[in-house]
Amino acid sequence: MTLDLETPVKSVVDSAVAKCGDIATLPEVTAKIIKLVDDPKSTARDMHEVIKTDPALSTRVLKVVNSAFYGLPGQISSIDRAIVLLGLSAVKNIAIAASIARMFKGQQIGGGFTAKDLWRHSVAVGVCGRLIARHIRYNGPEDEVFLSGLIHDVGVMVLRQSSPEKLTEVIERWLSGCGSYLTLETEIVGADHQALGNGLTSKWKFPRNLRAVVGLHHHPERISEEMRPLANIIRVADIICCSQKIGFHLTAAGEEPSAELLASIKLAPDDVPTITESLVGEVESAEAMLSSD
Repeated sequence: MTLDLETPVKSVVDSAVAKCGDIATLPEVTAKIIKLVDDPKSTARDMHEVIKTDPALSTRVLKVVNSAFYGLPGQISSIDRAIVLLGLSAVKNIAIAASIARMFKGQQIGGGFTAKDLWRHSVAVGVCGRLIARHIRYNGPEDEVFLSGLIHDVGVMVLRQSSPEKLTEVIERWLSGCGSYLTLETEIVGADHQALGNGLTSKWKFPRNLRAVVGLHHHPERISEEMRPLANIIRVADIICCSQKIGFHLTAAGEEPSAELLASIKLAPDDVPTITESLVGEVESAEAMLSSD
């Protein structure tokens, strides 16, 4: 899904993505993995052949597969085995998650926040989304929910790469109480981080449901009905993580999930504290799992 943007906004988005340098282009191996999964003729052997060309990525994928996050029995020592146990789509999502962590390295983004804070928030939303999905017995893939959380705010990094001074201005004006975060982005930048993120993930050729979540995660009601459950989960997870002030928490700060939003994913208000209780520990585990160390 590419957002149907008005011409001035589309121009801002296209210009920003063009200025993003190295993050505008996915690592070659990751791009090949996405293409493979979209090909109905592709096999587990094809996936293995692509991943093994990048030893560092192979190592990180196996680290994720063998983590408590997946809880698989025994030690998985080969990509082949990981694909057999988890499937092509899950391994694709793991490979993407392992690849994009590189983008969030120690840059200041304003207001005392760094890119690492943005990564921590992104991981938190992925983890929280996964906890929600498990709690409500979501019928979609949990790894897709996790990846959606990881990339939902990638538009903030687009702005950091393309116009860092504007990102700083947005943050400082928000901290001064000058308006909502998205409104300030639109006023100062000409597009919000949702549109910027949708532009980048479209360039990356991400699946349309992930692009939809990135492009409208603050407004899931605008997403087509088939993709809305995933977007609603990420919306709730984002609000929870911002309320807990985990990492870069400004984009949905001060918001509460509406009764209608919670009902849409069959999550009771009393369930939210239960999910929140285990969040910080799960986030720390996920950060360690995705680290390049």
